[in-house]
Amino acid sequence: MFAEQLKKRDVYAGILMTLIGAAISLNTYTNYRLGTLTQMGPGMFPLMLGVAMTFVGMLILGNAIVAARDPDETILPAQREWRGWACILAGPIAFIVLGEYFGLAAATFGCVFVSALGERSSSVKEAAILATVITVVGCLLFSLVLKISFPIVRWG
Repeated sequence: MFAEQLKKRDVYAGILMTLIGAAISLNTYTNYRLGTLTQMGPGMFPLMLGVAMTFVGMLILGNAIVAARDPDETILPAQREWRGWACILAGPIAFIVLGEYFGLAAATFGCVFVSALGERSSSVKEAAILATVITVVGCLLFSLVLKISFPIVRWG
């Protein structure tokens, strides 16, 4: 019975989310001051986030165990999306490198453009338009509204 349940993706998602939430809660509880509910310390929010994540993970796991398994469901997809994985992982790397040498605008554009190319149906033109819109909105938000000290344009 349980071996049949291990063929469900939701079982692994629930286990992973529960473990990550428990690890966050334990790390926060042992390393940060929690404070009280009226004067919260730096560990209160991460602890509550970890507890909530653990609870949601247990709900996902419980639902996966109770629900009937679809015979067509497999853990791994039939067609691997290597392009998508590569592009999504390369996006943050592009942000780091471009942000270090060229500023927020280039970093945001590069990150969104590379990540958008991971979608199989996406074209270069669509990725460029999306990256341009996100770059304009992101630069306005982070520089004018939030006043983040990250130069919009930098050279070298």
